Order: sequence, then C-alpha cells, then structure tokens
Amino acid sequence: MSFVDKLKRLHGGPAFPVRFNKAADAASFKGMTLRDYFAAKALQGFWAADDEAIPEGQTPEQCRNELCKKFYQWADAMLEAREES
Repeated sequence: MSFVDKLKRLHGGPAFPVRFNKAADAASFKGMTLRDYFAAKALQGFWAADDEAIPEGQTPEQCRNELCKKFYQWADAMLEAREES
C-alpha cells in the first residue's frame, strides 16, 4: 500500500491536495490531512460557542487534552460518515 493510500485510509487524505512533484509519494503532498481539518473545524465551532467553562475537578490542561481528543473523535466520525455516503 502506498503512502498516499495509507493517508487516505487513515486520515481521509490531504485536506487541500496540491501535488508539488509528479511522483505520488510522501513528498508529493504538503499540509494537513482531512482529519486534521475536520478536527480544526470542530475546535473552531467550540471557540465560536464561547463556552470556556472548565468542569469542576479538572485543571485547564486536563480539560484541553480531553477536548482535543474529542475533536479528533468527531473528525473520525465525520470521515466514517463520509465513507458511508
């Protein structure tokens, strides 16, 4: 399986596919994956909601780490739904 095929299978492929050379290898695509893009959009939506309350008993770092994992879980769910459509 090629690098590009693995990237597509695991992370949805490049978010903004621009080929920088003619070979379809690891150096061909630069930038974030579609999974990263979806996670960033989930983060953006969270910030837009302006709900920065930290659950009782958690440090800001624990809350941040938990939220970042959740954003990637949402991104994974979006990729899965995309495959099913």
